[in-house]
Amino acid sequence: MIVLGIETSCDETGVAIYDTDKGLLADVLYSQIDLHSQYGGVVPELASRDHVQRIIPLVDQALQQAKLNKSNIDGIAYTEGPGLMGALLVGAAVGRSLAWSLGIPSIGVHHMEGHLLAPMLADNKPVFPFLGLLVSGGHSLLVDVKVHGQYLVIGESLDDAIGEAFDKTAKLLDLGYPGGPAISKAAQKGDASAYQFPRPMTNRPGLDMSFSGLKTFVLNTWESSDKSEQTKANIAAAFQEAIVDTLIIKCKRAIKETNYSRIVIAGGVSANVQLREKMQEYADKNGVEVFFPDPKLCTDNGSMIAYAGALRLLKGEKSTIGFQTRARWSLEELSH
Repeated sequence: MIVLGIETSCDETGVAIYDTDKGLLADVLYSQIDLHSQYGGVVPELASRDHVQRIIPLVDQALQQAKLNKSNIDGIAYTEGPGLMGALLVGAAVGRSLAWSLGIPSIGVHHMEGHLLAPMLADNKPVFPFLGLLVSGGHSLLVDVKVHGQYLVIGESLDDAIGEAFDKTAKLLDLGYPGGPAISKAAQKGDASAYQFPRPMTNRPGLDMSFSGLKTFVLNTWESSDKSEQTKANIAAAFQEAIVDTLIIKCKRAIKETNYSRIVIAGGVSANVQLREKMQEYADKNGVEVFFPDPKLCTDNGSMIAYAGALRLLKGEKSTIGFQTRARWSLEELSH
């Protein structure tokens, strides 16, 4: 089965083509970073308008890259949610209408399921069951993944998602947007030991997380400092290390609780080099297998939607003639 995947949940327009026999045939992406960077964050209305402009040319580009025609497509997957409603509507409308015109099935995909399954596009694939850590701009979740389609959220952020914390902290330090890469770049020149940031909610039992307090700690540290570039780099390094250490502590607890020996780490923040290195170091020492997506598949992309959609289309699932999009959508609802 050849599936066209469309991702428009936020500020990237992604289109990909996945063949269940041959693998990924095409993957094209347009990022709106330049559009939103002047505002320090995503402007929903601008994001939606840009998706409208980009999506059809990207579909054509993906088909050309795969050396296929529309008539070769067997199914279409699009992001149904969660995400920005206007942005989601663009991808859903194009996906559903194109499928209807071609007389082929389509399926709405959960954005976070796409991220969760993205490492399966690599040669070294995780097998079920496993622990999932989803860390992105809008979500921070620990998920017990028993089999495909059965997900139990066992821990989540009670306030800001990790990606959001990175963005807000980078803005506070005037490091630019998006925050994750900006913080990481600044941290390379910093000394994390210059400050001792807290590891939130690690001094109590449980798997839930909280990151808003770290932002306040950054603010207070910055305001009472000499505000030099070196101090800025030191704060960035200390902040990043606190985030990574907190995630590893929570993952250790979750692995002990689930008794799994495999962990998948996905979402935009999974591209963070320090997170990858420290988690791999922990895994190697403790006999745990850790899986990450290819760095280019960490951010939002059409490949993960095409793959996740293909799995569901193969099971006979498909959307009805109408469609809906969801700004909020629990991953656990897929298990019902």
